[in-house]
Amino acid sequence: MFQTKAKWPKLLLITSALLLLFTVAAFGAEEEAAEVTSKMYATAWSLVPPLVAIILALITKEVFSSLFVGILTGALFYTNFNIKEAFLVIVTDKTGGGLLANVSDSSNGGILIFLVVLGVLVALMNKAGGSAAYGKWASSVIKTRKGALLSTFLLGVLVFVDDYFNCLTVGSVMRPVTDTHQVSRAKLAYIIDATAAPVCIIAPISSWAAAVSGVVEGYNGLELFIRAIPYNFYALLTIVTMITLTLLNFDFGPMYLHEHNAQVKNDLYTTDARPFENAADTEVTGKGGVIDLVLPVIILIICCVIGMIYTGGFFEGETFVNAFANCDASIALALGSAAALILTFIMYIPRRVLKFHEFMECLPEGFRAMVPAILILTFAWTLSGITGLLGADVFVADLLDSSKGVLHLMLPVIVFLIAVFLAFSTGTSWGTFGILLPIVVPILDPSSEMMVITVAATLAGAVAGDHCSPISDTTIMASTGAQCDHINHVSTQLPYAILVAAVSAVNYILAAVIQNWMINLPIAIVSVIVVIFVIRKIYKPKAV
Repeated sequence: MFQTKAKWPKLLLITSALLLLFTVAAFGAEEEAAEVTSKMYATAWSLVPPLVAIILALITKEVFSSLFVGILTGALFYTNFNIKEAFLVIVTDKTGGGLLANVSDSSNGGILIFLVVLGVLVALMNKAGGSAAYGKWASSVIKTRKGALLSTFLLGVLVFVDDYFNCLTVGSVMRPVTDTHQVSRAKLAYIIDATAAPVCIIAPISSWAAAVSGVVEGYNGLELFIRAIPYNFYALLTIVTMITLTLLNFDFGPMYLHEHNAQVKNDLYTTDARPFENAADTEVTGKGGVIDLVLPVIILIICCVIGMIYTGGFFEGETFVNAFANCDASIALALGSAAALILTFIMYIPRRVLKFHEFMECLPEGFRAMVPAILILTFAWTLSGITGLLGADVFVADLLDSSKGVLHLMLPVIVFLIAVFLAFSTGTSWGTFGILLPIVVPILDPSSEMMVITVAATLAGAVAGDHCSPISDTTIMASTGAQCDHINHVSTQLPYAILVAAVSAVNYILAAVIQNWMINLPIAIVSVIVVIFVIRKIYKPKAV
């Protein structure tokens, strides 16, 4: 599904596969991975494997082989270039960073179950006619492209409980509407991604708020999270940027070409890589109406929220807020989606919206639709695990620790830039603030505004790096939700994300000086709008 015209990446993948097969034949896969001490542990080299994968993906436009080469590079670094041990590190769970370890991890497993069930629900809604009915209704209500884009944005803001859930749900619901108004899949993916992590990181009741609260020890984590929201410039300015670009009907960089082709040539994809191009061609055999799309989505939201407070102990006496703070989001999503699937069965079959055999046909069909996302996620998790084995987190923590003696007023922007780089390299915002917050919080006065600003800079940098990274699970989910080629999504989103990150970095310097969000936030908002207007004034798109 993810295609490329280039032949050498495929040859590279085949060569790597043959190398692994040779290793299996020569040494046997049942041997245990020996404990190794990498000479590159906690050095700058620990960040090379993810950077290799990212650069290859951007150059070759081929994500699977790029991720695999990154994994192979990391395993060779970890084992000091011992091919036998590198193979065992990649495949087995002996080190905790390999494929088997990541697939068998309960948190990752919960996400995979959620992906599959959501794919099944989408297939059911399509076959039942719910998606087609909703598309017709929405087209009669939403008359313009701006209306379609702003409606997608609004739904993304409303579905704030979890970024994975946000990406896939918003994409499934709004895709028929944006297609009708010639919105490119790349633009849809950008809106989905920009209302996923950036919205979750400023929502007090979300899985992200729970994660942040959980890593700040010795403080009221939720209170600190709420105080940091007005200083979370990247998240807030991403929302401002998205609304401004939509109202101005302005795009720049690679996104301009995608939007031009969508509006002028009615080509939603632009490139030859067109995953899910025929997904909308699923035969509609049911008698469903709008309610057969809307109600399953509402049921899914309710079930997932109940799953979150259930795993957080709400039904065992915990308060609602504490239950959210202590929830296990991945297990909650798996439980919620499974319950929603059962309730959808009860909703469809007795009403004869679908026949029993038609319902069952959607199970493998939904799974097949999610195979590309599952493969990319599994490879991305493995690459992140091996990067952890190389001590990338230790290297970055030491780097931050050595920088805290630098000019005090520069600490927020230093932390922001380090978080951007770490999240971009590892593809995980949760892992990034999980590493940095325990370092940042103890070195600052808990009653000072500077600590709030620095914590916000950490969270903003983690989201910014995650937003830019091709190996980020949220970025992958946004591509899947929009049914957009993953590399197209990354390349079109990158200029917008870099713009907002640059403006945010400047505003963190100002925030450290002024230390008053009621002054800093308006300055940040005005500055990003001014920059967009300047770009609009001087931008000269290439002829297409």
